[in-house]
Amino acid sequence: MSSATREYDDIPGTYVFDADHHRKGYHLNMMCMSLNDPKNREKFAAGEEAYLDQWPLTPEQRKAVLERDWLGMLQLGGNIYYTFKIAIFDGLSMQAVGGAMSGVTEAEFQQMMINGGRNDNG
Repeated sequence: MSSATREYDDIPGTYVFDADHHRKGYHLNMMCMSLNDPKNREKFAAGEEAYLDQWPLTPEQRKAVLERDWLGMLQLGGNIYYTFKIAIFDGLSMQAVGGAMSGVTEAEFQQMMINGGRNDNG
């Protein structure tokens, strides 16, 4: 992973999904995408830890998935479009996940979006 400083590294509350971030989260994202297959969803439902054993996730990524740490998954290389597959599996809306990542309820998150989003401080 590149250690070079990028001009977008200091955007509050943002994890830019660039090439470095993609490499960091590749296996996490592929595991999430595997949930598109109904047979894989059945296996995941039958035993999440056993299902995750099939993927070379880092211990931190594995913990984030098991704890449904949505923000943690993004910080560890996850892409929201992939990690949201787990939220769909759990029956959650995008607003519920956004609220969890923002530290507010789903209803508060919805209202924040209606009001124009977060402030500039993230």
